[in-house]
Amino acid sequence: MRNTALLYFRMALMMCINLYTSRVVLQVLGVEDYGIFYVVWGLVYIFGFINDSMTASTQRFLTFELGTGNKQRLHEVFITSVHIHFIISLIVILLSETGGLWFLSEKMTIPDGRRSAAFWCFQLSIVTAVAEVMSCPYQSVIIAREKMSAFAYISIFDAVLKLAIVGALLITDYDHLIVYAILYTCEKLLIRLIYNLYCTRNFEESRYRWFHDKSLFKNMSSFAGWSMFGNLAYVLYMQGPNMLLNVFFGPVANAAQAAASQAQNAIGQFSRNFQLAINPQITKTYASEQLEEMHLLIFRGSRLTFCLLLMLCLPLMVEAPMVLGLWLKEVPEGTATFLRFLLVILLIQQTASPLITSVSATGNIKNYQIITGGLMLTIVPVAYIVLKMGGAPWSVFAVYLCLAVLTFVATLRITLPAVKLSLKDYTNNVLKPCVFVLVASLITPFLLKQVTGEGVLFSLLTISVTVLATGILCYTIGLDKEMRVLIKNKVKSWFAKKTN
Repeated sequence: MRNTALLYFRMALMMCINLYTSRVVLQVLGVEDYGIFYVVWGLVYIFGFINDSMTASTQRFLTFELGTGNKQRLHEVFITSVHIHFIISLIVILLSETGGLWFLSEKMTIPDGRRSAAFWCFQLSIVTAVAEVMSCPYQSVIIAREKMSAFAYISIFDAVLKLAIVGALLITDYDHLIVYAILYTCEKLLIRLIYNLYCTRNFEESRYRWFHDKSLFKNMSSFAGWSMFGNLAYVLYMQGPNMLLNVFFGPVANAAQAAASQAQNAIGQFSRNFQLAINPQITKTYASEQLEEMHLLIFRGSRLTFCLLLMLCLPLMVEAPMVLGLWLKEVPEGTATFLRFLLVILLIQQTASPLITSVSATGNIKNYQIITGGLMLTIVPVAYIVLKMGGAPWSVFAVYLCLAVLTFVATLRITLPAVKLSLKDYTNNVLKPCVFVLVASLITPFLLKQVTGEGVLFSLLTISVTVLATGILCYTIGLDKEMRVLIKNKVKSWFAKKTN
């Protein structure tokens, strides 16, 4: 509970600062440069799929060894992951400076006067990507050891640096896009260095010494190999629409997508922070063969994730234009529509996250990655065909949503047997209560929109009542009896401390 509380404090602070800094950066850069920055950064992120794969492998192996209590093997896993990440960093540089640079120069829609700035943004994004690759083993140690306080405190410093960047942008007269890219890179390098120093000082297994085990290297690489296919698919699934929007509609559409994604990411932090606390427990219970306990964690993780997100996503979807107007002075065209699609997609993806963690714990991810990855890879060709046929920008996200639903169904079919969990149990403990809460929650905003008028005050009333009604439904129906008792006791304990 303490880990979760720290993560939510971190999330609340970062969400407020990120939303504020996003607004100021959009104003200072302008819609066009804002779109250029995020599409260029996203291009390098595509090549980071290799790193995402190895990070999943590292976290799984570290958490597994912590579950078995083998300290020597834990150290060996960490050293092996450092060696693999060094190789990955070289691959990211090679792919970015060849295929990425070619795509930037030949295929992306960049105004002539901004090509030089886009080039330097691209080079700086490579530096940032390499730094993040090399710091992943250290962050994996923190997550595996569940030292979430480190994330909370370092994130506070990270948030302060973001505010400093905004301040520097407001006072400089130099090219704002280049200045922002330089400062953003420096901020990321410093944060990565802090993570590394923290781990080296506090965790013995993260102190480097030469070690090489071909068998361990092969096992970790093999796990990462199948993860790599899935992560390549996921990255294209996430960044493919961004690239297609640039090719067909230019950087203004990218600005709308970037603004919608910023809002989605802010909301998504609620579920991701909760999952950072619960995911290591899922892996450890599997490693210690406590399958019933693991199943209970999956049920509760999925239901809590869905309820937390629904309380935030539903009112935001209903009042997206008003909220975006208050947040951003200049709202790029199409942002509200993009955001609504992205929030529905977020609900689907994050609800399935505990299942994905459980199948990763087994180490047998081949079938899962082939089938779900294959579905995700279809987004680029399908969306391209839709756009070629004259589809509007929002049609890309309609394709995205359809594939999210299909991927969720495939995840259920593959992961449930792998962790010895029946579809009936998952349906009764997750799907039924979540669907019932969703349907019942839709009634409140629908009725309010029928009787209220236009304006900020009416919109705020709709948001407030929707959050309250959805929260009541989530507590009474979305949570099981033990979860309600736990929350009630925590609230009573908190009030008792305040009154004493």
